[in-house]
Amino acid sequence: MSPRAACRLATLGFTQVHDYVPGKVDWLARNQPVEGTDADTETIGRHLRHEVTTARPDETISQVRARVARSAHRFALVTTADGTLLGRLRAAVLADADPSRAVKEVMEAGLSTLRPHEPAAAIKDRLIDKGLTYAIVADPDGRLLGTVHPGDL
Repeated sequence: MSPRAACRLATLGFTQVHDYVPGKVDWLARNQPVEGTDADTETIGRHLRHEVTTARPDETISQVRARVARSAHRFALVTTADGTLLGRLRAAVLADADPSRAVKEVMEAGLSTLRPHEPAAAIKDRLIDKGLTYAIVADPDGRLLGTVHPGDL
């Protein structure tokens, strides 16, 4: 909302008024709460799974293998300390790579991601049509939010 509109709402007695400069789409893409007529629209952000195994670029394959073996997934997502998504370690790489190699040397970079405000029904159809079992969801800054699975939508 514009600064003038925020000021006007404050003068009318509203106490939680903010001027969110990046805009509505950015707010939605960060999976923030919404109100109004479209608030009930099913989005993939409402169905995020957060249990995916993550790895840091400087870890070794053997360190990550152990965590993935205990997880529900056969892959790991590579992130920085602040959660920025850098890549993925697929099951085949985890199984075949030299255990002493660094994750950054063998990870798959340039992943396709979705934003949490995407409509659940359309994404479910797209995942099923492409034969995918999950999609990675990130915010506009590239931070990992989780994964979404067709069965959850």
